[in-house]
Amino acid sequence: MTSRGSAQLLKTPKRAEGTSFYPEPKHLPDEIASRLTQAIQAGEFAVGDRLPSERDLCEQFSCSRAVVREALSQLKSEGLVSSRAGSGVFVTERSQKQAFRMQDVTIDEKDSLAMVMELLVTIEVAATRFAAMRRSPEDLKRIKRALIGMEYEIANDRLGDEEDYAFHQAIVDATHNPHFRALSEHLEHGARRVIRQARSNTKAQHADLIEAVQQEHKAIYDAIAAGDPARAAEAAETHLRNAAERLNMYLKG
Repeated sequence: MTSRGSAQLLKTPKRAEGTSFYPEPKHLPDEIASRLTQAIQAGEFAVGDRLPSERDLCEQFSCSRAVVREALSQLKSEGLVSSRAGSGVFVTERSQKQAFRMQDVTIDEKDSLAMVMELLVTIEVAATRFAAMRRSPEDLKRIKRALIGMEYEIANDRLGDEEDYAFHQAIVDATHNPHFRALSEHLEHGARRVIRQARSNTKAQHADLIEAVQQEHKAIYDAIAAGDPARAAEAAETHLRNAAERLNMYLKG
């Protein structure tokens, strides 16, 4: 289906080289989400219309897929859109607005961040346990591909945000449970972006920890590959609790 709004949306001018299309690039996901929300509310995209692809949005806003995914996760958390595997992201009925909402948190909101981390640990540990029980050979390939991608990015002194997202998303997909996927999409905006911010701070301020983070990822993969749900859950919990400690390290810094 071709949406009425896609052509108009893609006419938005790109940033000229050396200039900033938005006042502060760090807020780009919010700006993209706001632009798409305005387009939906203005009727540029009707219920059932497909939004432009991630690639098209990346080209339009001159940004990475990680930024676009964060923007789309905001729309999903608002119940404005939903994703269909292999088809794209579509505008949903307003009556489908999700009842569950999690307030946005920032890295300097220590108490609310701790509560979000509690939720994230509970959900992701369970998802990793089920992934170890249910993963298919293709699931395992996707998880390993993302793990190797992170190793490559680290070796080239890059953060590997997109690969980190792909790694955790592949694990959630390996549960073969659509409810885990839906909740993970919601948490992607409310919690995981904060962890990625901490990951960025870890690289900038504690570069020696980056390899330890990657070893935690490898431990998760090894347990899933071995089909050991207890070890996979333990590795996931260790990773997330260490992530919480790294957040605290930044807050105290």
